[in-house]
Amino acid sequence: MQHMTAPIIRRLGLVEYLPTEAAMKQFTATRDADTPDELWLVEHPPVFTLGQAGLAEHLLHASAIPVIKTERGGQITYHGPGQVVLYMMLDLKRRGIMIREWVRRIEGAIILTLAHYGIDGMRVEGAPGIYIRQGAHEGAKIAALGLKVSRSCTYHGLSFNVDMDLTPFLHINPCGYAGLETVDMKTMGVHADYSEVAEQLAQQLSAQWLASETSA
Repeated sequence: MQHMTAPIIRRLGLVEYLPTEAAMKQFTATRDADTPDELWLVEHPPVFTLGQAGLAEHLLHASAIPVIKTERGGQITYHGPGQVVLYMMLDLKRRGIMIREWVRRIEGAIILTLAHYGIDGMRVEGAPGIYIRQGAHEGAKIAALGLKVSRSCTYHGLSFNVDMDLTPFLHINPCGYAGLETVDMKTMGVHADYSEVAEQLAQQLSAQWLASETSA
């Protein structure tokens, strides 16, 4: 395993979805064995994105919100203000880690971030992302995951709901699951600073990237 350095964290603010996706693809297509890994923290204006094998019927109601077909895995999801989106430009081969293990670590970083704010998150077998373990919203989804791997390098990433208008999630079957409740930290009674949550999540993810096999 080589180049055990933390990814560069880029804080890009509120950016449109399509130019950001194009920049991720360009970064991945032109990187080489020495290109540093990067994490991009962004927020998007309202947009539905449909994964590579996504089914259009999971959009239940037409709206003014655009629907964009993407290359990532997964079904349909929603991005909007108040949601941390973290894109991962990471070289798995150089790091010596398999995609399944990396997905597990991403989920671990989300769970640890939630725990920092007193929220109990959990994995659900066969359904990537993180769900609420406790209380009236048990089983609701708070974070979604959708990656693309090209030449052993990842792009796309995760979305983590902090304080957002959740209404657009009612227009879709989130991640392809009919009736799945979607929540944010505010729903769970946690009023946290958006930038602070984004930073906490990025640091947890960076730590998982650097962690040894035994400590992940």
